[in-house]
Amino acid sequence: MPAPHRPGSRRATPTFFIGSEEDEHTGPGDSGMRTDAELPEDNDEGDSPPERQIVVGICSMMKKSKSKPMTQILERLCKFEYITVVIFPEEVILSEPVEQWPLCDCLISFHSKGFPLDKAVSYAKLRNPLLINDLNMQYFIQDRREVYRILREEGIDLPRYAVLNRDPDRPEECNLVEGEDHVEVNGEVFQKPFVEKPVCAEDHNVYIYYPTSAGGGSQRLFRKIGSRSSVYSPESSVRKTGSYIYEEFMPTDGTDVKVYTVSPDYAHAEARKSPALDGKVERDSEGKEVRYPVMLTAMEKLVARKVCLAFKQTVCGFDLLRANGHSFVCDVNGFSFVKNSMKYYDDCAKILGNIVMRELAPQFHIPWSIPTEAEDIPIVPTTSGTMMELRCVIAVIRHGDRTPKQKMKMEVRNPMFFDLFEKYGGYKTGKLKLKKPKQLQELLDIARQLLADLGQHNDCEIEEKKSKLEQLRTVLEMESSVNDYQCALLTPVVFDRSKRYGHFSGINRKVQLTYLPHGQPKTSSEEEDCRKEDPSLLLVLKWGGELTPAGRVQAEELGRAFRCMYPGGQDGSRRSLGCESPIGCGDYAGFPGCGLLRLHSTYRHDLKIYASDEGRVQMTAAAFAKGLLALEGELTPILVQMVKSANMNGLLDSDSDSLTGCQRRVKARLHEIMQQDKDFSEDDFNWLAPTSSPSLVNSMKVVGNPVKTCDKVYALIQSLTSQIRRRLEDPKSADLQLYHSETLELMLQRWSKLERDFRTKSGRYEISKIPDIYDCVKYDVQHNSSLGLEDMQELFCLSRALADIIIPQEYGIHKDEKLDIAYAYCLPLVKKIQLDLQRTHEDESVNKLHPLYSRGVMSPGRHVRTRLYFTSESHVHSLLSIFRYGGLLDEEKDQQWKRAMDYLSAVSELNYMTQIVIMLYEDNNKDPFSEERFHVELHFSPGVKGCEDEENAPMGFGFRPASAEKTDPGSLEDLSRDEPDRAMLLSEPAAVRKRSPLIRNRKAGSVEVLSDASSKASSFRFFPSCPQHPPEIKQSGLGPQCTGIFSTTVLGGSSSAPDLRDYACTHCKKLFSGNQGHEDGFEGCSMVPSIYPLETLHNSLSLKQMDEFLTAVCKSGGYSHSKASKALSTMLDSQSQPAADAYVPQEVLSSLVSLCCESDSCTAGPGQANP
Repeated sequence: MPAPHRPGSRRATPTFFIGSEEDEHTGPGDSGMRTDAELPEDNDEGDSPPERQIVVGICSMMKKSKSKPMTQILERLCKFEYITVVIFPEEVILSEPVEQWPLCDCLISFHSKGFPLDKAVSYAKLRNPLLINDLNMQYFIQDRREVYRILREEGIDLPRYAVLNRDPDRPEECNLVEGEDHVEVNGEVFQKPFVEKPVCAEDHNVYIYYPTSAGGGSQRLFRKIGSRSSVYSPESSVRKTGSYIYEEFMPTDGTDVKVYTVSPDYAHAEARKSPALDGKVERDSEGKEVRYPVMLTAMEKLVARKVCLAFKQTVCGFDLLRANGHSFVCDVNGFSFVKNSMKYYDDCAKILGNIVMRELAPQFHIPWSIPTEAEDIPIVPTTSGTMMELRCVIAVIRHGDRTPKQKMKMEVRNPMFFDLFEKYGGYKTGKLKLKKPKQLQELLDIARQLLADLGQHNDCEIEEKKSKLEQLRTVLEMESSVNDYQCALLTPVVFDRSKRYGHFSGINRKVQLTYLPHGQPKTSSEEEDCRKEDPSLLLVLKWGGELTPAGRVQAEELGRAFRCMYPGGQDGSRRSLGCESPIGCGDYAGFPGCGLLRLHSTYRHDLKIYASDEGRVQMTAAAFAKGLLALEGELTPILVQMVKSANMNGLLDSDSDSLTGCQRRVKARLHEIMQQDKDFSEDDFNWLAPTSSPSLVNSMKVVGNPVKTCDKVYALIQSLTSQIRRRLEDPKSADLQLYHSETLELMLQRWSKLERDFRTKSGRYEISKIPDIYDCVKYDVQHNSSLGLEDMQELFCLSRALADIIIPQEYGIHKDEKLDIAYAYCLPLVKKIQLDLQRTHEDESVNKLHPLYSRGVMSPGRHVRTRLYFTSESHVHSLLSIFRYGGLLDEEKDQQWKRAMDYLSAVSELNYMTQIVIMLYEDNNKDPFSEERFHVELHFSPGVKGCEDEENAPMGFGFRPASAEKTDPGSLEDLSRDEPDRAMLLSEPAAVRKRSPLIRNRKAGSVEVLSDASSKASSFRFFPSCPQHPPEIKQSGLGPQCTGIFSTTVLGGSSSAPDLRDYACTHCKKLFSGNQGHEDGFEGCSMVPSIYPLETLHNSLSLKQMDEFLTAVCKSGGYSHSKASKALSTMLDSQSQPAADAYVPQEVLSSLVSLCCESDSCTAGPGQANP
């Protein structure tokens, strides 16, 4: 044992030893750690009795005892006057009997790979030291079954789980039934996605299985290897050997929380990217995994206390999953330290030292008084400062580029269809949607059986039309194709390998069955004569509409560009400025939009992504999230964890086959006027375009005589199908592959169907097919132009003119009709948007970054709520109609709104990736009850640029057009001081007084963007609010790296849409295939059109103004409060945070003024960045 320290002598340096009971084992040099094992030499007071030292023994594998966190903590622990630390050498632990181990009064010992826990238990029985972590409980921690049992007994929330024990002695616990999208474990059913964990806690091979509707396959987690922590596998079957815990998958929005306790009254929490998301481990400049401390709620602190006490581990780590408004413990790791947190090292050593002294000082008669301060860091209320702060971003976005949608309807009466309808519960609602591969397979079997019977017995009573049955069979037999993003093997049923089109996973193909008690109403007298009154089923088969590789690129790059609207998101050259990246100097340092990544990583970004149940919409949302959050890998794991599409209660979905009375009347009028074999008259213009929309009037002028134009379109389609048939007969075209693996045969099938359906037997035209024709020709002009088919461009122009009349007018011709139809589509969404805006400033129970751990983060209180809604064209049209015609502002009294309405009237098409964006700001300098406290901006983009739109596109008025109001210095954010990552070296306009390196918008204090009119590659600029005299601002030097999402037309004189091709090339992204494949129709960068930038519709709305408008809309639409509550209850439950518990441990909430003052994390200097 080392000699005791003399009384009254204060140890200036930490002292700890490597040794055993024998003196020859003692020696600091053996450890290789920074130690000072020499005894004090100033022994003048030899007659004074030596003071008894408390020896703290460290018994663990050397890799743990020599680790950086352990070294940092032990150095601080040794500063306690009466504590000496002895580290047990590894060779002694492994080779020597416990009787030869060093003596100690307090033992810190914990299990890791190779550690002899049995010997440590024997040592504790022999010497009876004070145990910081109980040793016997560490046996239980090694078995996940025991961990879950203990957690359940303590009343701690767990994911729903079941244990599969493959033990011959316990056969009753080994009942596993595996289905296509679920497993049944001992009678407990788990639908995919679910988690499969080995019962041994040392086995880190945890699998997550995904449903076929999301692409199938599994994510395989493992102990980190380099920069990987998981990989995606196409394997969908569970493991057949070994014992496992199966548990319900918890959607955590891609973030895990690691909690570290030091005593029951102290818990430190850190957020990290979930390893299940994309398997990419983000590391800082030192190679450490990037994590950010977060604040725990009162309930979570109580959970930490329970875990610490239940497992008798003073120092203990465990994992929390925050999902659906609750927190669940999913793993307990035992002894764990926080890495790279000096503040944690200080606190941990102080708490451990106080525990040791409190327990042992009295029995050794050591003079020591219990500190009056609590053993926890203070929790300091955060402030947001006086800047205008972004609080909420709400975006409604249409899906990306897709393959042409196709649909076939048929009335069926065969009993086999009714049996299928009953089997899956169709009679409950009168409607049934079939999407799962198993369901589609059953339907395919029925179609085959009927066709076989029809072939053998021509006189059999099969009422279904043979041609439609053959089409049903053909579509369902299409083989699943596999692409770069979704390489899951979905175990498709393959029947004809010559046909490859879409996925047989249910995500791009579905069948709807609707019960008709008296059969389908007939439209002609001939049909009426043969109509039967018996019940029937209307079968609607939908296929195609799959998100293309170009659509995925558009969504991902738009997601990346969206980061730029968040604080700190405008700088694309952080490295050159010496500023921090969102993840230290990790893999994404230097990317534009780092502020959003940092907000999200530090748990100050409340993100929720919603999508309708359409596969293309869901995959668009996943691709957008991938770009927004800089994720990697396949879309399936991102879709499952980040995108909410279940139980939407009509929020984003609409049954296009169930029209309202108003829609039927509108379509009937459209059909009537478009059947006129004469030029549009003045009355027709007044009748069809009562709002005098320029885009609609121009299209009517192009069309002239609608029947004659339809004749031309029909003739062009006939010419097109003839050309494709000739190509098929040409041997050189035998192996020709079109875009997205389509063949000439499949291309001919879709055009031949349009040829048959567009012109009826009576010679009249089916106007409802015009959008489908435009859909197909737009797809081929965009992606298959290399075929060189004649007259394709003329067909495109004529069908677009017709579609520009039909599509927007299907959502209402007069204003009252537009509102009536809009209410039917999107009132639940309007109510949800209203609640999002309200809850932003009402809900203060959000999880925020802990202020005392926020090194390098000057704004730990900043919290941004983002709600993204991905949907189809119908919802986007409807929501825009509500804003345009619902009475938000008066065009006669508000010139900015009039300009915005003129711009929207000139937009002819709401193309893929159309965006409606609402941004909410808070001015903390204003009175909380003032109407000026919250500031709302409304922005819009018509989405992807059309094939021939560049020159004729309507000009917008820029992003956040300048306001003439007086500058309010109190509401402006001094970015040069608070956010150096946004401070860019720009030339200052001579007429503007210099306040900071940035010039800010007068109204919102938000960054403006300006593009050089001569440059196609957008760069970020900043300009003052001087609309009459646009300043000349020189090139910022950022180049094309920072591609603009915001329009700069107001000053730049030209549209500056983000050029996704330049953006992708700048970041060395390989987009599916090179441009050299363009001539053969392979997808590549050259086939990815860019997206129009956001244009500001209005930038000076108040929150009260917007709230009153949305309330009036809901009231006008007859949307009662009870209906709103019912429709939104599921989603609100998933967003709400757990309520603060009445009991909060006193020590946890106590304040340590000394720690506050000494912490260098509390007050950030000018050199620190504010994300």
